[in-house]
Amino acid sequence: MVVYSFVQIISDIYIKLCYRLLQKTQGYPLGVNEMITRLKKSLAKVLYGSVILLAFLFGNITGWFVRPVLAAEAPPEFALFWEAWDIVLTNFVDQDKIDFQRMTYGAIQGMLDTLGDENHTVFFDPETALLQASALEGSFEGIGANVSMENGQFVVTSPMRGSPAEAAGILPGDIVLAVDGTPVEDLPEWDVINHVRGPAGTSVVLTVLHPGTSDPVDITIIRGRIEVKSVAWARIPNTDIAYVQITQFAGDTNFELMRVLQHIREEATSAQPVQGILLDLRNNPGGYLHEAVRIGSQFLDNGQVILHERDASGDIETQKAFGNGFARDLPVVVLINQGSASAAEILAGALQENGRAKLIGETTLGTGTILHPFTLSDGSVIRLGVTNWLTPEFNLIKNQGIQPDVRITQPASVQLVDATWLQEQTGDATLTTDDAQFQAALFALRLLLLKRQ
Repeated sequence: MVVYSFVQIISDIYIKLCYRLLQKTQGYPLGVNEMITRLKKSLAKVLYGSVILLAFLFGNITGWFVRPVLAAEAPPEFALFWEAWDIVLTNFVDQDKIDFQRMTYGAIQGMLDTLGDENHTVFFDPETALLQASALEGSFEGIGANVSMENGQFVVTSPMRGSPAEAAGILPGDIVLAVDGTPVEDLPEWDVINHVRGPAGTSVVLTVLHPGTSDPVDITIIRGRIEVKSVAWARIPNTDIAYVQITQFAGDTNFELMRVLQHIREEATSAQPVQGILLDLRNNPGGYLHEAVRIGSQFLDNGQVILHERDASGDIETQKAFGNGFARDLPVVVLINQGSASAAEILAGALQENGRAKLIGETTLGTGTILHPFTLSDGSVIRLGVTNWLTPEFNLIKNQGIQPDVRITQPASVQLVDATWLQEQTGDATLTTDDAQFQAALFALRLLLLKRQ
């Protein structure tokens, strides 16, 4: 209606101008060509004025509608940010040190830090985002060590078997104080990882404090290409129990587990059948949610709840077990510790609350949000907690963790049992390891099998 009225007004003005021009021609001997020229000029003036008037009206109309939207997206407090930004740009004495990108990235990270989703919601610059993504694709270039942040310190939970870190002398429980001479205390975990990783064949110097010592040492490590297997297994010597270790929930972890469980099922029909599974989720940092659901479906019956997701609106979506699980008929005991996080906690909580498994070890990390990656225009990524995940019994795990049924604490310096170590053993593994959590889990599983006989 507004546009129609505006066009009608312009038409009326032009008609009146033309009429007056024709009136003037009656007293002056204008030729046809000159009259047409005057008409064109008058039309140009009218259209030019119309464009200006239309732009003015459009700006005011759209501004009227857009203004409430902008106000909703940018609260009044945000004006303080630009106020501070302008003060820095105008007054900071070392103008050559102003880095707009670092200031922007720092502001984004600071904003996310205020959300309190510690060690979960995070911002990655483009380079770190690529490194993080590669870690879940089965291979990366670096030193090969499982790490965690504990009280602001960067701690090696364990070097990977056969890795450059292990060969150089990195030990479980080592505290990394500096990377190539740069202190790393209180730096975000992925910032430190970004400094430690690098192309295969290059070197990095870690300043570490070994457990039980007071003098730091410098260790030079030649980086290599690390091929990560998400699932490893071994028969525990002199038992009818299979040890299965899941180190992360990567894109193909469920397929790896299915292959392992198929081997176990084949052995179950042999002269030395497997009667139970000891599932190790210690120091598992998590990974993809869909892999946690698929893996949970290997152990739980169809329809059993694996987790609930509650979004910002309070709406709840439930994820349930599905398909043909390969390990639904075998007793299970699960190992967890403070390094078990995210998807590892989802699986542990589901097995515990469905009465499927006992949990042995320590309380898990408590990263109870499900992350969604948002890629920004320059390739940087915000991994934002968009839903809280709840256990089958609707327990919130954020900042609380999954509680074990049997609590066994032990120093971080203890060498944890893994599949490689078990494959090297010929005697009773429970008598030759300091891993008290493994011993307790094995005892619990043996007791469970005795009760089933």
